Amino acid sequence: MKILLVGDVCGRPGRAAFARYTPKLRQEQGIDIVVVNGENSAGGKGISRKSLDALYHAGADIITSGNHVWDNKEILGFIDSEPFLVRPANYPEGAPGKGWCIYPFRAKNIGVVNLSGRAFMPDMDCPFQKIEDILHEIQKQCDVIILDFHAETTSEKMAMGWYLDGRVDVVVGTHTHIQTADARILPQGTAYITDLGMTGPWNSVLGVKKECILQKFTTCRPVRFDLADGPNVYSGVLVEINDTTNKVISIDRLLLTDTE
Repeated sequence: MKILLVGDVCGRPGRAAFARYTPKLRQEQGIDIVVVNGENSAGGKGISRKSLDALYHAGADIITSGNHVWDNKEILGFIDSEPFLVRPANYPEGAPGKGWCIYPFRAKNIGVVNLSGRAFMPDMDCPFQKIEDILHEIQKQCDVIILDFHAETTSEKMAMGWYLDGRVDVVVGTHTHIQTADARILPQGTAYITDLGMTGPWNSVLGVKKECILQKFTTCRPVRFDLADGPNVYSGVLVEINDTTNKVISIDRLLLTDTE
């Protein structure tokens, strides 16, 4: 089984890059399942009906999110009815939507969990305690379990990877929009990367026009963050899992650009 995990899709440019590369990768690499973080897919902040449908149409199977999940209010009208759209599970009790899903693939069940970190992030319930509760509920139901840990600091994401090594199959970090170079299989068998990176404008600062960010840093005054245009980058990892044992075989980084 091959699972493609794609980093934060940023606005219209990111959706265009996702639509350009995902079908091609599915065909060339024989990819079975695509998981993508879509929390910035609508104008750079949030998820709209249009952006969600665009991701599904381009080949996404499961869509995760993060701290910007509520920024586009449209999501409140559909998040409860979307079986494979998940938001961080450690939001306080009563939040709309759900923090995990089980995706059926052939004769297997693929569990996908979304959590938010707490270091330099909005106040949330403890992600380490929350994953224990979720694993207690879904571990026996799932053949493969994937975690998208949407967090700011490398230390918190690495700590989660080590905490879950051997207990889930894949732990990927999202949120910082910069792909890290540490994709590996941890000693107990969990595929790990600190951050998948971004899918969106390549000549930008985290997807935003570089002129806006430079003005912000040089003047220390408020600036409107406008999305940059292309060329685009497409970031993620491809994880291969043994169909018989459900153990991870490999994890490989993907970093594709329109300039290539």
